[in-house]
Amino acid sequence: MLSQRLANIWTSLRRALFSGGDIFGALTDGKACVYLRDLLVEHIRTTHPDVELIVGLDSRGFLFNMLLATELGVGCAPVRKKGKLAGDVVSVEYKLEYGSDTFELQRTAIKPGQKVIIVDDLLATGGSLSAASELVRKLGGVLLESLVVIELVDLNGRKRLDCDVHSLIQY
Repeated sequence: MLSQRLANIWTSLRRALFSGGDIFGALTDGKACVYLRDLLVEHIRTTHPDVELIVGLDSRGFLFNMLLATELGVGCAPVRKKGKLAGDVVSVEYKLEYGSDTFELQRTAIKPGQKVIIVDDLLATGGSLSAASELVRKLGGVLLESLVVIELVDLNGRKRLDCDVHSLIQY
């Protein structure tokens, strides 16, 4: 059953990636959405039942963090690009293939010792997930894992990360 669900998601994601290059096309398939939600929730419940907060990355990670937090009965927080969050924030600058950018997280989003999972749609070079990991740790969070839907393995982004990584699909 699990392998069939993964196959159904992969079919929808592959079609979307090859036609438009992002995950949004796959999310128009209602069954793929349900399967994807179920797989992500099942993974977290099995491997990290003690998670307390789901952090989603700007912007596609937001598609998943609220959904997962609601299903798991835990909190959620956004990591945003510089200047997008209100209040007191912590910041981390990170390198991109073509320059640099800055991620921010509200200072009150994570309590010291809180168990956190970061979620995003894609792991490519690892820059954004690495920056988000640094933000979580700056605030005293305990990073359990980074969770992504798709990992582009040839780009070796996993090697930049200093945490466990789980990807549903390696491409």
